[in-house]
Amino acid sequence: MEPLFTTERLSIRKFHPEDYNDLADIIADPEVTYFEPYPTFTREACIQEAINLSESDEFFAVILNQKVIGKIYFSKKGAGTYELGYTFNSSYQGKGYACESIRGFMSYAFENLGARRIIAEIDTRNSRSYRLAERLGMRREAEHKELFPRKENKDIFNDFYIYAILKKEFNS
Repeated sequence: MEPLFTTERLSIRKFHPEDYNDLADIIADPEVTYFEPYPTFTREACIQEAINLSESDEFFAVILNQKVIGKIYFSKKGAGTYELGYTFNSSYQGKGYACESIRGFMSYAFENLGARRIIAEIDTRNSRSYRLAERLGMRREAEHKELFPRKENKDIFNDFYIYAILKKEFNS
């Protein structure tokens, strides 16, 4: 399957069922999934999850040298607004791949999907993620207090920042 687009080092495409092993390197890692709204997967559960993602119009694989190193979530929310999320294999973090692929995805969405506004909902404790949003030119619009329960203690609720960028503000 052809990629949706490529960047200098990466290609972004839909997931394939056979991506399960690379996907497991991402979503079976408890440190990677700590801030995610879903539990950490078992490696076995990643077989079905790869099938699910391959059938979804909201999840995209970030590919480096034929390996899936990241997962991008991009969901239409209405009125030209889309929500963005991202998760990357820990071995490939800190190398600019997330910034490169997300910037490329934002450009693709503004140019090809009719996106007017892109938002990201980020746990306030996840400084790496909100610093990435800021590097991408997104602005912090709000802080929602005690929005979602913490995975390890459902009696504690986490705060979330809302980041956003408009098409007219985006510099690819």
